[in-house]
Amino acid sequence: MSADWDDLRVFLTLSREGNLSAAAKRLGVSHPTVARRVRALEGRLGARLFDRLPDRFAPTAAGAELLEDAEAMERAAESIGRRSAGLTDTARGVVRISAGEAMTTLLARRAAALRRKLPEIEFELATSHMLANLSRREADLMIREQVPDLGEIVARRIGRVAYAVYGHPNLTAHARPAPPALRIMPWAGFDDAHGYMPGARWLADLLGDVRPAVRANNWLVLQEAARAGAGLAVLPCFLGDSDADLRRVGGVIDAVAADQWLLVHRDLRDLPRVRAGMDAVIELFAESAVRWRDVRRGSGARRATSLAPRRRMGKARHERAFMLGEERTSWRVDSRTRSRSSPAPAAAWAATRRCASSTRARG
Repeated sequence: MSADWDDLRVFLTLSREGNLSAAAKRLGVSHPTVARRVRALEGRLGARLFDRLPDRFAPTAAGAELLEDAEAMERAAESIGRRSAGLTDTARGVVRISAGEAMTTLLARRAAALRRKLPEIEFELATSHMLANLSRREADLMIREQVPDLGEIVARRIGRVAYAVYGHPNLTAHARPAPPALRIMPWAGFDDAHGYMPGARWLADLLGDVRPAVRANNWLVLQEAARAGAGLAVLPCFLGDSDADLRRVGGVIDAVAADQWLLVHRDLRDLPRVRAGMDAVIELFAESAVRWRDVRRGSGARRATSLAPRRRMGKARHERAFMLGEERTSWRVDSRTRSRSSPAPAAAWAATRRCASSTRARG
């Protein structure tokens, strides 16, 4: 007898979560409903799918075999859902963008401009360090510093964020932009679990065996700690330069600059609302990059080199210098990067090709 897809969804969720309570929470149903659905599926198939252990539900051999087929059905159902969305999609509705807290802050600051360009589109900004599952439409777009090795993801580099050292004026008045002087200052930095964040390795190399006295897992928390005078902090320039309560120590740290990639599922990139959102984000970054180049080329502009002494500029000029200029537009193709001259956003996305690697990223 064939299995009901709703029962298979419950089976998949219980296999992944390992217990009834977590599966019920994930599915938005009751604990008894999950148990009843699993028993019904086992009855229809005539096989025991789980070993009921004291601490978890473990798939049996029959369950493991069914799991492969159920996951294939799930992928097919998700693909049908993504493709069918394009049949009726228009350049209106909701575009959900997933990014880290610093980048979502930047997008929030530009939300009014995005809405003026696209008044028929609502923007949802989701803050997370984890990859959203684009296949399951947890987000329409992602902005990340790395491209995941997923064959269904299309990636475009949209800019490069600059970082520098910032602190409260009471601290920066005594800080000189040289490693020996910086090493003896109090610092706020990322905790061990977030040592992969931009600037964390640079700070660890600077301090050696000494750890920052204040540690966090969030850019905005580090910004607040620096504003309060708890220590110096490495921050994105678009956060630090626009904060009237912070002063920069030295110049941009070249070794910490991080590329920013706009990611979209290949089945969603041609949906009018998603494409409109992509183009708006691309234009936002391109405008900022042009402003940064104008600052560097203008009279009295200083070259953005590592921790060279620098006079603080006015707020408007600083806010423009949030990212290093991009002279070329790049697409990620076959796990490598190819570069070509920058076309208009729509043409650029038409030329964008998918990442070819089929290795699945960890959830």
